[in-house]
Amino acid sequence: MSNSATSTVLRTPHERRCERCDRQERWNANRSGWVLVRRDGEPEAGDPHCIHEWDIDGTFRPFVD
Repeated sequence: MSNSATSTVLRTPHERRCERCDRQERWNANRSGWVLVRRDGEPEAGDPHCIHEWDIDGTFRPFVD
């Protein structure tokens, strides 16, 4: 009899972009939070008054076997 245990892993996104204003962020594990992506020294901040709609949708699978 085989006793093979399966393990489910929670997968989290590492980058996200707002579909409305193009704000771009990366996950910073040292800060335990999102930080702005910088391109050529400039932050990709988008519109500070935007209600962000992140590009993480139904195709993202957070649990992987």
